[in-house]
Formats: sequence, C-alpha cells, structure tokens
Amino acid sequence: MAPVPTPPAQPDDAPESYVGLPAEGAEGAEQLARERGWTTVRSLPPGAIITMEYLVGRLNFEVEGGTVVRCWIG
Repeated sequence: MAPVPTPPAQPDDAPESYVGLPAEGAEGAEQLARERGWTTVRSLPPGAIITMEYLVGRLNFEVEGGTVVRCWIG
C-alpha cells in the first residue's frame, strides 16, 4: 500500500493582517501573501459563491472597493 502523502506546511501568517490592505498593487495584499509563501491567492467579491473544498496553501480574500475586508485560509 502506498504511503499517505504529507501536505506541505502553510506559511506561519495571520490572515487578519491582510484586512484593510489594498488587494492589488506594489503594496497590495495579493503580492504580500505570495512573498510570505502562499501558493494560491484568491480574491473574491462579497457574497461570491465558491466551492468549500480545503486547499493547503491557499489564502482567500474578500475584496470590496479594492480593499480586503475579510481573509481566511483554505
């Protein structure tokens, strides 16, 4: 039987630190998240319908008016 793969560790990062930042640009949350080691960064409008599967290394942003208003892992 094949061994169960061990998922890579996620960045040691606080999702709350992105709230209030602009989503895009040189000082934006998306670029900062990638620099901190997140492999997938997803920006979503408020109320977006999304799948609920958990993806290791993914950081989700809810963006309203160009600003991150909520952030969560997975």
